[in-house]
Amino acid sequence: MRIVSATSNSYITTIPARQRLIVALDVPDASSARALVTTLGESVEFYKIGLELAMSGEYFEFLAWLLDEGKQVFADLKFYDVPATVSSAVRQLQRWGASFLTVHGDRAIMEAAAAEKGTDMRLLAVTVLTSIDQNDLQHMGITLDIKSLVLQRAEQAQIAGCDGVIASGLEAATVRKTLGRNMLIVSPGIRPLENRPTDDQKRIVTATEAFANGADYIVVGRPIRNAACPRASAEIIQSEIAAALQ
Repeated sequence: MRIVSATSNSYITTIPARQRLIVALDVPDASSARALVTTLGESVEFYKIGLELAMSGEYFEFLAWLLDEGKQVFADLKFYDVPATVSSAVRQLQRWGASFLTVHGDRAIMEAAAAEKGTDMRLLAVTVLTSIDQNDLQHMGITLDIKSLVLQRAEQAQIAGCDGVIASGLEAATVRKTLGRNMLIVSPGIRPLENRPTDDQKRIVTATEAFANGADYIVVGRPIRNAACPRASAEIIQSEIAAALQ
């Protein structure tokens, strides 16, 4: 039996275009993160803060600062543990005001997380990291092709009551066609068509391709963070998003 997620179609269709760009603040400390947010100014309204900042000891102070600045927060903490531990962790986090939270794992873990997420925070299940390709799956002993594995995990996330999934833009079209419009799709691994950097991202698409394939949000880190002019790079991507949504 398929359980429809808590995210409504009306929410997805009314997301402001400029909030669909999520910038990854993968930097070592809150001071560096604040500097980048200040540089980006009004060009970015949504930020992802993950494990690197969590290890700085300044995570929740910085999260509160982002909210005070009028930004939305994606807590990319990828909770993965026994269901009781995940349940408790989500219950603790949901009071901090993050809009998104990521979770890994099987149906029991995702159900435990969904039960404690509250009404304001949306739970996103990680399908397959964009740094993983088919060869990596084979080394892990997984015989499914990536598209089938992503879809299988996305279907389990929907059944468990998650609000959406993290999925590459390469698989977004299949996920959207199968799961419908009530599941959010957030796509990382966004890279420009020209002068693509060499890094650990393997399954990549452009911002335009991601939205054409059904993504609701994209996560962009290094192409903005390492740009000569981060704000100009963010505005270019914002223009691509606006054009893709027309």
